[in-house]
Amino acid sequence: MNPNATMLPSMRLDGQIALVTGAGRGIGRGCALALAEAGAEVIAMSRTADEIEAVAAEIGAKGGRARAMVCDVTDTPAVRRTVAGLGRLDVLVNNAGTAIMGPFLEFDDAALDTMLQLNARAVFVVAQEAARLMAGHGGGAIVNISSQYGIVGAPGNSIYAGTKHFIVGLSKSMAVELAPLNIRVNTVGPTVTETPMIEALMASGDSVKESVLGRIPMGRLGQVEDVVGAVVFLASPAAALITGATLVVDGGWTAQ
Repeated sequence: MNPNATMLPSMRLDGQIALVTGAGRGIGRGCALALAEAGAEVIAMSRTADEIEAVAAEIGAKGGRARAMVCDVTDTPAVRRTVAGLGRLDVLVNNAGTAIMGPFLEFDDAALDTMLQLNARAVFVVAQEAARLMAGHGGGAIVNISSQYGIVGAPGNSIYAGTKHFIVGLSKSMAVELAPLNIRVNTVGPTVTETPMIEALMASGDSVKESVLGRIPMGRLGQVEDVVGAVVFLASPAAALITGATLVVDGGWTAQ
């Protein structure tokens, strides 16, 4: 070991290019802002132009570098064409996803197809194209956003949890296969986090919020800031020997 080397690895991403899907709001927006703060040039991708243009403008106003890229991740040909056209990519935060809850016996085909298309197929396609770029430029880091429900299950969550388990399994296999190419693949599993989507759920009644909080030993919902710290860490040189891991940001939910 170099006696003059610092013992504290850097979480800086200066000079790197990072793609964030679903970057217009919630956790995706937070990841885009945090990666830019860490020094990365951020490509904010979403199907909603005004949202990602606002994110890119916010990053620029803070002195960072960002590009807004309109693309629906469920449009496979468009995704392959768009990501391949980036030319270079160092970090992918594969965040776009949705949550449709409902009893297993009553879940309909349309909702099932929506969940599988966005939470499973799109995650695979974006990751595959990103990895192809990284393989041609010496490696990179992929962080796939799963959920605590990629570790455990719950009533009314069968399809959502199934897709999030898929992301965890996919990430582990990707990590092993892509390690020789210097591509690290990890997963972040947030608990119920205060985003616009969750705020609507919590507004449905005090009993819903009480039930959720009763499962979190730390006694509070997740915040976007809790999640983005884990994402930047896994994307950074500080996690240089970490691959195939799932970092749950759940206040202790899955420890029980």
